[in-house]
Amino acid sequence: MNDDTVELPKITDTRGTGHRRAAHRRADPKPHRARKAAKIAMRVLTSIAALAVLSGTGFAWSAKTEFDNGFTHTDAIGKDAPRSLGGDLNILLIGLDTRKDLDGNDLPKAILDQLHAGDGDNGGYNANSLILLHIPADMHKIVAFSIPRDDYVAVSGIPGYDHAKIKEAYGLKKAATETKLENSGMKDKVALERAGREAGRASIVQTVRNLVGVPIDRFAEISLVGFYDLADKLGGVDVCLNHAVDDSYYSGAVFPAGPQHLDAANALSFVRQRHGLENGDLDRTHRQQAFLTSVAKSLKDTGTLTNFSKLSGLMDVAHRDIVLSDGWNLLDFARDLGSAGSISVEFRTLPVLRYDNIDGQDVNIVDPAAIKKEVRAAFGIETTPTTSTRTPTSIVDVHNASGYSGRAAQLSTALTKRGYPAGSTTTVTRAISTITYGTGAETDAAQLGDILGLTATASPNVEPGHITVVVGTDFTMPTELVPTTSASATTTSATPAPDAGKPVATTIGSSVPCVN
Repeated sequence: MNDDTVELPKITDTRGTGHRRAAHRRADPKPHRARKAAKIAMRVLTSIAALAVLSGTGFAWSAKTEFDNGFTHTDAIGKDAPRSLGGDLNILLIGLDTRKDLDGNDLPKAILDQLHAGDGDNGGYNANSLILLHIPADMHKIVAFSIPRDDYVAVSGIPGYDHAKIKEAYGLKKAATETKLENSGMKDKVALERAGREAGRASIVQTVRNLVGVPIDRFAEISLVGFYDLADKLGGVDVCLNHAVDDSYYSGAVFPAGPQHLDAANALSFVRQRHGLENGDLDRTHRQQAFLTSVAKSLKDTGTLTNFSKLSGLMDVAHRDIVLSDGWNLLDFARDLGSAGSISVEFRTLPVLRYDNIDGQDVNIVDPAAIKKEVRAAFGIETTPTTSTRTPTSIVDVHNASGYSGRAAQLSTALTKRGYPAGSTTTVTRAISTITYGTGAETDAAQLGDILGLTATASPNVEPGHITVVVGTDFTMPTELVPTTSASATTTSATPAPDAGKPVATTIGSSVPCVN
């Protein structure tokens, strides 16, 4: 008998011959018969109660454990990484544009046909969906930032790269890791795939964390087929379009304007479309936000978030398609979220300064300092005041490591106008942007770090009273340092600034917003 089985008491049949039954009836007084019947009834009731208790706790606990243990887990966040305070949670969700399973095998052709996304050689390992969620301890309002996948940002730990599109931080690190392991003798393709993807996850977490300047407490990765499977399990999703679209050649999205219900295959096309949209990838981030809103509405309307049996119905999909950070109990998280009622949700998209083309790639140029300030303000994170009432006294030396002439002089001039004494300006080997300071310059360096969106660190190699700024390949002049009269000098084309759209305010379970 297993631990989840309760053996009901055996009620012995004491019936004998008619003579014995008659004798038994004559021999037993009524009080004794009543006590015996009550005793048997109590044993039956006790056993039924025990069965009910075990079914409601032991069995549920077993199923819950099975649910939690069924996920692939990752140490992408890192045990020593900074964490949010006071019970707040920052969660990074990524949608991985791969046509392979967790072991690196191509998805079945029947699934690929449904995805309308090419075969296993397409897509690579780009993190084409990036959403950072902030859930405060009181669950008063969730704030979600979509991160445009083509944002050109600093990366580290990837041989040959000091900057890249943010979506590439995963795949580039994965490839570099696998190459290194292969060169060291590892031949097992499954082991290589898993090690490469684990390195890719850590890379994308670090890259996003460096861009937004806030801790990341939880991480979830869902594959391309995961969007399809989730929508399929929910019976499709409700969406609303401002305009009719026809993207049959690329994503397969061919939809009329207005509200409509999409099956799983069309829901994936809806999420993936970017061609033919007014704001390209920025509009696609709004599609992703609408998809999440629709999923949340479906889960709430069906009571799935607060019903264990319904939640467990998503088990197979979740285990097959989702990777979670270590220590994240998704079942408890979903139930807590469901029991919190109609939580306000605000969807935003990180701002983009302009579009550009670098090394033959179309990229989004962003202002990391402005992004950090916007994210921290939206998440309600207080910034330790570093601004001094006195005029900065530390001398600022600027090294141009960007590969473009004039960057050091441009920044030095801008900082001089802000009261920082000008130091030397030199050109050095290409590198990423940094701020270091010598003895006595800590306060001024911290203040300057806030302006430039960089973390200032002490260095014995910097003279006392000096600050050294390296203008790297990833550097973008903060908008607050660019005079409005010369703003056009930083723009490489006459294209208007990209429109990330206004924040979309909604609640979990409310109607789905209309998008382009």
